[in-house]
Amino acid sequence: QVQLVESGGGLVQAGASLRLSCAASGRTFSTYCIGWFRQAPGKEREFVTTISWSRNGGIIYYADSVKGRFTIPRDSAKNTVYLQMNSLKPEDTAVYYCAAARYYYDPPAYYSRTNNYDYWGQGTQVTVSS
Repeated sequence: QVQLVESGGGLVQAGASLRLSCAASGRTFSTYCIGWFRQAPGKEREFVTTISWSRNGGIIYYADSVKGRFTIPRDSAKNTVYLQMNSLKPEDTAVYYCAAARYYYDPPAYYSRTNNYDYWGQGTQVTVSS
């Protein structure tokens, strides 16, 4: 089992930045990728970004909607993956979840699918006001 705990959500104005954290514990050696997803009210959960858990994994992948604004730094020593969100827009308002995938998929686009992730955090709310 892998446990994931998100933190760092909040209310910000459009154009601001926010950094979310995803702390992993448990059997993290069994993790191949850590991804971020988000879900707005009344909408399906959508992919944001993903990164290899191992420094040698070589996978990093972004949804088109966040490319150039969001990044996914990783601190392996702290077992933590971050979501750095810049130039936030009201349409970025959602509950943000981190998730862990146990298996390797090729091409990386397969990591955009929720059913390819095995463990999920509880989510953290991000609200962007206009």
